Amino acid sequence: MKSYGTLFLFVFSFFLSTAQVQTLFEPLDVFQLEYANNPQIAPNGEWIVYERKGFDIMEDRATSSLWIVSTKDSKVHRKLTSREGSERNAQWSPQGDKLVFVSSSGEGSEIFLYWLETGTVAKLTQLENSPSNLAWSPNGSRIAFTMKVNEKPPVLAKMPQKPKGAKWAKAPRITDRLKHEADGSGYIKPGFTHIFTIPVEGGSPRQLTSGPFHHKSALSWSPDSRKIYFSANRNPDWEYEFRNSEIYAIDTSTLLFETLTQRSGPDYNPMVSPDGEKIAYLGYEDKVQAYQVSRLQVMDRKGKESRVISSKLDRSISGAVWAPDSKGLYVQYNDLGHTKLGYISLGGDLTEIVDNVGGTSLGRPYASGSFSVSENETLAYTLSFPDRPADVATVTKSKKKPEILTGLNEDLLPYKQMATLNEIWYKSSVDGRKIQGWVMYPPNFEKRRDYPLIVENHGGPILNYGPHFSAEMQLYAAAGYIVFYPNPRGSTSYGEEFGNLLFNNYPGEDYNDVMDGVEAVLEQGKVDKDRLFVTGGSAGGIMTAWMVGKTNRFKAAVVAKPVVNWISKTLVADNYYGYAHSRYPGQPWENVEGYWKFSPLSLVGNVETPTMVMVGMEDLRTPPSEAKQLYHALKLRKKETVLVEIPEASHGIAARPSNLITKVVHTLAWFEKYDQK
Repeated sequence: MKSYGTLFLFVFSFFLSTAQVQTLFEPLDVFQLEYANNPQIAPNGEWIVYERKGFDIMEDRATSSLWIVSTKDSKVHRKLTSREGSERNAQWSPQGDKLVFVSSSGEGSEIFLYWLETGTVAKLTQLENSPSNLAWSPNGSRIAFTMKVNEKPPVLAKMPQKPKGAKWAKAPRITDRLKHEADGSGYIKPGFTHIFTIPVEGGSPRQLTSGPFHHKSALSWSPDSRKIYFSANRNPDWEYEFRNSEIYAIDTSTLLFETLTQRSGPDYNPMVSPDGEKIAYLGYEDKVQAYQVSRLQVMDRKGKESRVISSKLDRSISGAVWAPDSKGLYVQYNDLGHTKLGYISLGGDLTEIVDNVGGTSLGRPYASGSFSVSENETLAYTLSFPDRPADVATVTKSKKKPEILTGLNEDLLPYKQMATLNEIWYKSSVDGRKIQGWVMYPPNFEKRRDYPLIVENHGGPILNYGPHFSAEMQLYAAAGYIVFYPNPRGSTSYGEEFGNLLFNNYPGEDYNDVMDGVEAVLEQGKVDKDRLFVTGGSAGGIMTAWMVGKTNRFKAAVVAKPVVNWISKTLVADNYYGYAHSRYPGQPWENVEGYWKFSPLSLVGNVETPTMVMVGMEDLRTPPSEAKQLYHALKLRKKETVLVEIPEASHGIAARPSNLITKVVHTLAWFEKYDQK
């Protein structure tokens, strides 16, 4: 067992008086939290610009501004510009003397240029839509980016002219696209994302790509500033081959394409080596299954001699950056609940550098985080803590002890009693596999008393929890609960075989893994076995609904944003086209029995546990109709239940701080109602 209770402390925290008055972490404290995101280190390694994320309590929304911190002088830490509005996606010029970034206001999102020496800021664009994937040309003369180009929706019939002054109903919304809506965004206006360049002095953007295809990928220039490498799916049947993408190069002068990869499956995130001889990229051969590991591959600049260099690592690579000498890459990956940075040579040898990346997912303790690399091979990254969100840190391959440069929550969290976290491993009763879990203990934990237990099931299900900050878990613990959150089979960070155990079998033995974890926690003592509660959202909501259909051991349950009927969900969700064969064989009408077999609603006749059902009213991923089916079924059976519908909330209920609080306080209120103390 490994303890993470006080693993990281800032040096200046030691100067706090031992008599310092501390209070419990409370719901309103969520609005005071801040975290660092997307740290970009300058080529010379002397500066880092990062996104400082926080919340506006009056507007109930997230905020983002760019800040700059010196790696040489800890006292130099300031806001990059005096601009108001959201700022993001900062990118250093090759010479390190300028930055471009995207800033949003009520008038839209535009690209801005910042001069480091003078602090001058200039707006470079006046765009139709929001730009993404900014990338400097190596000669510093142009900036490439991607942007959606709007198109008109289809028209099926011409309406008669309405009388002058008449107040007719709005025109119908018509679509003929496979993907026409997205959770969190709603209806997707017609159009395609294309690649553009703009001179660094400003001017009219030049569109490089065309056609009815999306070009949404990260961009990488050739060293001579002539070609741009990107990924896309330009096949005629691209809508239905939605997992597929290839690596392309486009000549910015002639606009001629080169296709560098050709296989079934995603090839993406191309990265040209500093010497211009090689291209690294991520991807895999699609075997059509529940989970597949994304591998790091390298080919020559013509697309020949492609080979996997991460084959010794049975983990997905989520990010990669070339080392300046082109002899290897720095990579980010999840391993047994930890998000790590490492260095991998072209021969495939991996050197681990740190295992504490993350802290940018505030609601629940999911893997997250990012990094960048300077020319002197200093890495800037988001450092994760169990008891606070991410700060900016630096590290090198030779000096693996991180240097923490920011303390974004030192005005709040040293004055709060935070929960402590332990890692736990146990054996599955199904096949003896080792299963990882995390146990969070309430502040001022007393070994001489027993506590109620909340089991928190993670979403995905192809995701993982780790030793990262979680406002929700901290609030549960502050309310006096021990919290257990496991990584059962199907979770990432164990490898492809483990993650794929849910293929055509979900929910399956992951239920047994969770219940085995409950037994393992009970064996440690300090939990009152008669005060067990369970919750989870999305795939965690599915598991929670499945659990109460399988066992009556829990005093109460909160099923958040669930799928309870795979037949209905699959054909109404925004990602309806992605389930056949990779989740269950065939489409719902071809495999009614199979889809129903794994639907929690099939077990609803067994449920005796008091169950709250919660969903965002604008959820397009697990639509409200799913939550209502469970609620209505329980009401018809006259079981204790309640439906909590959160207005203006999509699948990410906690996107707005007040909704995160709503989710937590309603969950705790439901558990408190059935807690037999």
